Amino acid sequence: MQNNSSNEDSLLEDEDESSHDLSPFEVDWLDLEFTGCQQKLGICGLPGCRFKNRWRNLTHDIQCLKQDGIQDIFCLCTKGEFYKYRTQDILDKYSDAGFIVHHYPIEDGQVPVFTDLMKIVEDMRICVISGRKTIIHCFGGLGRSCVVAACLMMVLDENLSYEEASQKLKALRGNGAIQSVKQYNLVTDFRDLLTKFRQDSTSNDSRSLSR
Repeated sequence: MQNNSSNEDSLLEDEDESSHDLSPFEVDWLDLEFTGCQQKLGICGLPGCRFKNRWRNLTHDIQCLKQDGIQDIFCLCTKGEFYKYRTQDILDKYSDAGFIVHHYPIEDGQVPVFTDLMKIVEDMRICVISGRKTIIHCFGGLGRSCVVAACLMMVLDENLSYEEASQKLKALRGNGAIQSVKQYNLVTDFRDLLTKFRQDSTSNDSRSLSR
């Protein structure tokens, strides 16, 4: 006898794909030319998401990204979100399609610890300054994605204020670009946190060399 989970999986596989939204998958492109970087950064929602009024087709959305020449994808969704939004196998499908996948799960509304944030930002910085066509997404392409994008801009341009970074993202993604208090505080405090992070890294390197 088949269990309920198997029945649900079968129903999902047999869904009429004509009910899916097959419009072009939308990516907003953040211009980084003011930092000296010629490659733009794409910000978008979760491809293939099937939740409430969003009913995308993952195969179609991946094909759109392929046609757009995307090379690297930074995904901030958690495993739980993949199941909630019916994109359980998205990371495998990304890899099968030839994308370089950078998966850094962050809970919705939250922020990563600063060392993890700097790892994401540095990996993304290398991608864009190398001219690789790169996108970042969480569920809605707001909040988490915009926080990382704001920090990237402030790393690429040491003179850019958090207000300017936030405004660029609001102009691109709307007033809800940065959502929770934790996310707003991280962007606001990023310059001070970055200075401390660099000082701590230099201090640790000095101690290692003196041993």
